Amino acid sequence: MANKKKSAADTNAKQNDLSVNKESGINEFMTTDQGLKINDDQNSLKSGERGATLLEDFILREKITHFDHERIPERIVHARGAAAHGYFEVYEPMAKYTKAGFLNDPKRKTPVFVRFSTVAGSRGSTDLARDVRGFSVKFYTEEGNYDLVGNNMPVFFIQDAIKFPDLVHAVKPEPHNEIPQAASAHDTFWDFISLMPESMHMIMWAMSDRAIPRSYRMMEGFGVHTFRLINDQGKSVFVKFHWKPLLGVHSVTWDEATIISGKDPDFHRRDLFDAIEAGAFPEWEFGIQVIEEKDEHKFPFDLLDPTKLIPEELVPVQRIGKMVLNRNPDNYFAETEQVAFHPGHLVPGIDFSNDPLLQGRLFSYTDTQLSRLGSANFHEIPINRSINTVHNNQRDGHMRQQINTDRTSYSPNSLGGGCPFQAKATEGGFTSHVERIDAKKIRVRSQSFFDHFSQATLFYNSQSEAEKNHLTDALRFELSKVETVAIRVRMLGLLSQVDKTLAKNVAIELGLTVPNKPEQPINHSIPADGNPAKFQPKLVDQGIESSPALSMANTNKDSIQTRKIAILAADGVNGTSIQQIKKALMDKGAVVEIIAPRLGEIKNEKGEAIKVDKNLRTVSSVLYDAVYVPGGKGNIAALMNEADAIHFVDQAYKHCKAIAVDIDAENFIAKTTVGQLLEERKELPGFVYATKNKSLAADFIKAIAQHRFWERETQAKIPA
Repeated sequence: MANKKKSAADTNAKQNDLSVNKESGINEFMTTDQGLKINDDQNSLKSGERGATLLEDFILREKITHFDHERIPERIVHARGAAAHGYFEVYEPMAKYTKAGFLNDPKRKTPVFVRFSTVAGSRGSTDLARDVRGFSVKFYTEEGNYDLVGNNMPVFFIQDAIKFPDLVHAVKPEPHNEIPQAASAHDTFWDFISLMPESMHMIMWAMSDRAIPRSYRMMEGFGVHTFRLINDQGKSVFVKFHWKPLLGVHSVTWDEATIISGKDPDFHRRDLFDAIEAGAFPEWEFGIQVIEEKDEHKFPFDLLDPTKLIPEELVPVQRIGKMVLNRNPDNYFAETEQVAFHPGHLVPGIDFSNDPLLQGRLFSYTDTQLSRLGSANFHEIPINRSINTVHNNQRDGHMRQQINTDRTSYSPNSLGGGCPFQAKATEGGFTSHVERIDAKKIRVRSQSFFDHFSQATLFYNSQSEAEKNHLTDALRFELSKVETVAIRVRMLGLLSQVDKTLAKNVAIELGLTVPNKPEQPINHSIPADGNPAKFQPKLVDQGIESSPALSMANTNKDSIQTRKIAILAADGVNGTSIQQIKKALMDKGAVVEIIAPRLGEIKNEKGEAIKVDKNLRTVSSVLYDAVYVPGGKGNIAALMNEADAIHFVDQAYKHCKAIAVDIDAENFIAKTTVGQLLEERKELPGFVYATKNKSLAADFIKAIAQHRFWERETQAKIPA
């Protein structure tokens, strides 16, 4: 009896001991939250290996539900964002492909709300993190809201939604110390990636300059997944969605990004807001890649694989419309923070494919909005409301706003006259694409998904030399932050299967050698009772060796619209020079700011006042696209004594930006490192030096439009 009492006391003590709830998972089988051992944590349950994901997959739903509810109230991913209102217009009717109304009426201006975001960081993180950028568009169409929820990269890290919680857990700050914030350069992320060869294509994108854009206004957008368009005859085609910025696709350097994060962590948000306030409305053309159903299997990759893109050389992008953002939100929280996107918000004429990542998102987005916004009525928040009045039998619930005056809230009914009625397809009712399904219920991945390296190699081969160098440096930086040597070695093995020179150049910096035989990671696409020989990664000829469309070197370089130009000036500046260059730049749509040693006003050589926009203490060259140094004896004498002004020019040159200097500013330039290089070479790329050259403004404008002069990076380095 005494022993029983002691045992009960021990049990009570354990119930109050928090340590009994600790769990490590070491040497244990994986289970569901109900303790059920899991046979396959890598693949969702599908109707056939290329079929739709099944709602009965309780393991997938439990895993994603828990993930969606892990943090409140900010978004778990895409927490930090900026947004704007605007409109979309189609160029000509797309009735051949789709019955969607907003894609068939060129006279219709469809309102849109667009949210841009980083993915990994919290709301308080920097805009300039190396990261994927969200690019989500809500169309307020006359047929209901349509959400195109995409990114600035056309592929993703994983092939199946069941791995999404694992990916995000790996990239988020490490759980033992909550470090690092908004960064992938740490062990848990690269541990995951080194064991997931399917991620290698996305890694090439994430380590490229695409991950550090110059502006939200200078990013491409992609729907990522393959969708369907359906016309009014019920004919379906597969489609990929694109957004092409009219300002071109431009980036900053990694060194710039780290400095901007300190100088102005709101750089992208401020840039978007200021441009719209100034009337320089950002514009994108909407593009589609269309694939006939009969051609679904003709490519060397699977259209349902979200780690693959369709090279534009194989299927050109048809530009079918334009989006303009012309109004900033009135209130950040009410609009930007509370907007709720969902890839399942469709209109007639657009439908899904069986992409297993997309299929999981269709469940996840509603679930996460319930957690974040607190109610099934999140669609009634003004920013989320359809422009149509909503009629259905949903009632009540937390924060219900719509006042229903009818007696019935069920269907079928006779008391309400059978209302609201179902709409026939000919009356605009949504009908899902009819697709034959004859498959086994199975938890496995299609063998057509097992080429993990061919498109990674295609992307790398398509980059310019400067882009390849930046990508290599990014991998060096990231993997140098990884403390576990075995993870670095595994990554070198994966990189060697993308490009051996790339792997070698990264290995040298890590003090390692590339493995002769890359370690074959556990193939996480294989179910626990599967045959490994059946699921081996393979290389597939992509039909092209490189794709110019994948390189930012081939983007638009014919405009300086909205580019920010700094003019360094002090008392005694040549006022005529400032007026002439400022007018020439602003006539081309640039934003010009006068930077001086102090705020307020400076005097030109005639004693006339010139308003100062910023002082040298609060800005840096990284916040500008180019710099101009006007003449004037007093100006040059003052700037020569300003270390910040000298550093401003050197840093701008280091980051490969255009620099223009007046004819009588030689003494100032001589004090800079740029001046020393000029003495050695007599001519520097992107450096416009006035002699008696009357085309100084024209040459400067042409140089700014080139964005950067990356060839400087192969010349002598500037210690700025």
